[in-house]
Amino acid sequence: MNNSIQISKPALWTGRVLKALLVIFLMVDAIMKVIKHPIYVKGTTEFGLPESCVAILGAYLLIATILYVLPRTAMYGILFLVAYLGGAVAITFLSAKDGHPYIFPIVFAIITCVAEFLINPTIKNIYSLKKQ
Repeated sequence: MNNSIQISKPALWTGRVLKALLVIFLMVDAIMKVIKHPIYVKGTTEFGLPESCVAILGAYLLIATILYVLPRTAMYGILFLVAYLGGAVAITFLSAKDGHPYIFPIVFAIITCVAEFLINPTIKNIYSLKKQ
């Protein structure tokens, strides 16, 4: 494999901005769940989950987000975040709420992967769409 994949400046900055916005959102979400903010507890219980799992979900999300931020563990972070968001898709789908609330975590999972793909040459090399 060719290890010299170059990342253009526009792609790099697009990835960085996407990743920064995602991390800010995910950190706020995780911290609010860890401290059991009433709005987050209500939102979680409305989807049928017990209140006792809110802090655990927040801790998991916090750890996954930290792994995603650190360059050496970004791939693990992506895996944990996509697993978390996959669970969110299942829970929101099963809740049978009006509209399509399960689309939100799907979009977040896609943006998470795209942001890292734009930034990380190793991931770009692994998932390169070009023939080597």
